[in-house]
Amino acid sequence: MPSPRNAKIADRIQTIVAGLLERRIKDPRIGFITITDVRLTGDGQHASVFYTVMGDESSREGTAAALSSATGLIRSEVGKQLGLRHTPTIEFFLDAVPEQAREIEDLIARAKQADAEVAARAAGAAYAGEPDPYKKRDDEDDEAE
Repeated sequence: MPSPRNAKIADRIQTIVAGLLERRIKDPRIGFITITDVRLTGDGQHASVFYTVMGDESSREGTAAALSSATGLIRSEVGKQLGLRHTPTIEFFLDAVPEQAREIEDLIARAKQADAEVAARAAGAAYAGEPDPYKKRDDEDDEAE
């Protein structure tokens, strides 16, 4: 669990990086990008910036290349705006959450389809024996008399 100070710094870094990508960095390789999370190490020396990109694999690769070439500029601007003694190193990671969510949604859709098939087969089914194979108290009382 990050310290409250590191959590505030991580949130601030996320805001600064998102603003830089929106206003200052004009690399055409950067696609429709969203900064999803920033994780700061306990000592505050390294920041992992997670992002997602809308589009296909080529747009993801282009965005990754643009981010790696702009890392120095981003780090210096983060250092200026944070005003800390030591500016953390910044590393960008493609966030895998959207792909995992898509896989989970596909699995849920397949499970719903399988449930619908089972329900369709069960609709016209009949019991193998009597509808209620268990004895009831009334049956036992009649037999005892």
